[in-house]
Amino acid sequence: MGKEIERKYLLDAFPAEELQGEGITVQSTQTIYQTYLAYAGKEEIRVRMIENEQGERTYTHTFKSGHGMVREEIEYAISGEIYEQLLRNANLTPLMKVRTTVDYQGTILEIDDYKQVELTVVEVEFPDLAAADYFMAPAWFGRELGAEDEYRNKTLWLKMQHGNN
Repeated sequence: MGKEIERKYLLDAFPAEELQGEGITVQSTQTIYQTYLAYAGKEEIRVRMIENEQGERTYTHTFKSGHGMVREEIEYAISGEIYEQLLRNANLTPLMKVRTTVDYQGTILEIDDYKQVELTVVEVEFPDLAAADYFMAPAWFGRELGAEDEYRNKTLWLKMQHGNN
């Protein structure tokens, strides 16, 4: 299993003005449709359809285990046909977010602007714990969300399935 080491911060709004700053380069924008197939305790299995700015789609299947800044993760590409088969009879609403990937002075930021709920966050992934501990968030980042369940993608998705969005 691979490890995902990530810190997540709340943003007041999409930081359009900040992204015009020096040392910042927008790399890509994608729309992500995320659906959970199974979850229990600290484990989850999800699928994603990811559409880039040109309308091209890719699909992934991911297993995650753990909670907080360090989690186990196995992610791999699947075909559109497998994605459709997995969701065909599920009658589930995917969580939709627009992800803007940014190079901020050599650090990659992923800004997620959620479409069904009023929420914008920025995630920063790190190669190791030392890099995560060393990272100093810029002033335009909001508070760090840490392991707050309320802001986890699975929690947001579950609320949508039960009509509590």
